[in-house]
Amino acid sequence: MRATSLLLAAGIALAACGQRADERATYQGYVEGEFVYLSSSQSGTLTQLAVQRGQSVAANTPAFALEAVSETAALLQAQHQLAAARAQLADLRTGKRPPEVNVTKAQLAQALAQAGKAADQLARDERQYRAGGISAQQLDDSRTAARTSAAQVRELRSQVDVARLPGRAQQVAAQAAQVDAAQAAVAEAQWKLDQKRVAAPVAGRVYDTLYRVGEWVQAGNPVVQMLPPQNLKVRFFVPEAAIASLAAGRTVAIRCDGCAADVPARITYVSSEAEYTPPVIYSNESRSKLVFMIEARPAVADAPKLHPGQPVAVRVP
Repeated sequence: MRATSLLLAAGIALAACGQRADERATYQGYVEGEFVYLSSSQSGTLTQLAVQRGQSVAANTPAFALEAVSETAALLQAQHQLAAARAQLADLRTGKRPPEVNVTKAQLAQALAQAGKAADQLARDERQYRAGGISAQQLDDSRTAARTSAAQVRELRSQVDVARLPGRAQQVAAQAAQVDAAQAAVAEAQWKLDQKRVAAPVAGRVYDTLYRVGEWVQAGNPVVQMLPPQNLKVRFFVPEAAIASLAAGRTVAIRCDGCAADVPARITYVSSEAEYTPPVIYSNESRSKLVFMIEARPAVADAPKLHPGQPVAVRVP
């Protein structure tokens, strides 16, 4: 309350001085800042605070970091699962490995040799049967052995052909979907890890730091409060009689205690509704007046000359 009273008194005194110089063209106001609050979407312990109050920082300057043990482990796990899914997809697309195909080929060669022997034995048994040398049962056994050997050869040939083919289209499509899902999991894990390190989105001055290293920070809670120079503005209030001559784009001059010279600013907003004089600039002379609120912004280079909460007088040339 005491600080507010001092602020109001300073504003009244400064405005009174300005109005004595030019009653019609000088108006009371104050400086306001549109702060940028830096926070993380993830919770964690604050492990690094790379900026301090009052420091000017460039865009993308690291501001703070939270512990990221679980996020790092989750990313590593997701990357391994992606590698496994890709390997399985490649295996389905290429068919069996050459050593596996070679084993089946060796079995086929053995079956061919056995089938050849069975065919030769059948030919001999048929001659001997016609000569009366063997029984019909022996001939049937020989024929069965020959058919069995030939069937085994056909089976192994089919196995060799199949081993050279890739997996079925449905299997390949299903595994490709698994790869896509694993890639999405990696992207999500990487995003969560990146959220543990926060940088300044724009250049500006660090207005305040709200946590200390070692403290637990809840997701979404601001850790650093920044004020970019382009987010500084002056609000001042004018009577209805003067509003017609003030429009967006017009230049005004800002007077403040400690300023070596007036700070130029450009009007960016003119309220369309009247209001009673705000308490922050309340005085006996203006207590019953309806006024219009106007906002003006200084150039980025001039913004550091002004400070949020500072009372000012605005002169309209």
